[in-house]
Amino acid sequence: MAAFTRLPDLALRGYGGAVIAASDESFAEKEALVRPGRPAFQAETFGNKGQVYDGWETRRRRTPGHDWAIIRLGLPGTVRGVVIDTAWFKGNFPPHASVEACEVAGSPSPEELASAAWVEILPRVDLKGDAEHHFEVRDEGRYTHVRLNMYPDGGIARLRVHGEVRPDLSLYDGLSLDLAALANGAVVTGCSNEFYSAPHNAIAPGLARHQAEGWETARRRDEGNDWIEVRLAGRGVIRLAELDTTNLLFNAPGAIRLRGRDGDGDWFDLLPRTRLQPDTPHRFRVEEAGPVTHVRADIYPDGGLARIRLHGNLA
Repeated sequence: MAAFTRLPDLALRGYGGAVIAASDESFAEKEALVRPGRPAFQAETFGNKGQVYDGWETRRRRTPGHDWAIIRLGLPGTVRGVVIDTAWFKGNFPPHASVEACEVAGSPSPEELASAAWVEILPRVDLKGDAEHHFEVRDEGRYTHVRLNMYPDGGIARLRVHGEVRPDLSLYDGLSLDLAALANGAVVTGCSNEFYSAPHNAIAPGLARHQAEGWETARRRDEGNDWIEVRLAGRGVIRLAELDTTNLLFNAPGAIRLRGRDGDGDWFDLLPRTRLQPDTPHRFRVEEAGPVTHVRADIYPDGGLARIRLHGNLA
């Protein structure tokens, strides 16, 4: 698997991504492109439009041109790689595809995006049927939307747009914000274990719907403890810590400790070792702490967290 897939999927529906327009979706809906999870399929399941597919499928094109879909990134940022998945499309996949991107502020309509300055971040590439295709992107631009082009028609199950989040934090001037939010530019820089689920889930938008949407470690069989480290959205002062164990009924940590550091400085306590309850959102005031750029959460001895929220002000 390509290294860039460890970065968050900027287009994921759970992160606020959406398919806002498409040239055609006669056989299967465009919204499937950004759904979480692997595409599903049940053979010989027919609706009024033919075999039901968990993906985007257009009609057979009888005119010149190609089909396309425009995706609003839930997390604007720099794209490091894309995954074009043609899962289950075997006799109806497009032989080629390309990806373009643009940056448009606000909430533009599809009509307004038509005149945007689109940049090709993935030139036309060959595709196979029923396969995941990983393509690295070498472009340093910041983008808010991508356009998936397929030539000339057919079906694509999923589009994953992996990259680094680059938000506009000017909206928070003079206001508090979640300094640990992925959507605000925070990133997980390390963790002790990610056996069951990815650590960046802990700082993802929204609430975890089930165990797999949080961060969970394997069971420890030694005297140590597990931990996760986050580089904050910016240097700031934390005032409130929200530590959520929702959905972790029998595998929540027994306790947690939060420490912070400013740049390369020494670690200091933000929250001393504190008991946690299973399946519970916890909120703790952080008193008299200086500015920090990184926070480390030690959980005892193992388990997981659904979400970590660290509210405060940029320094």
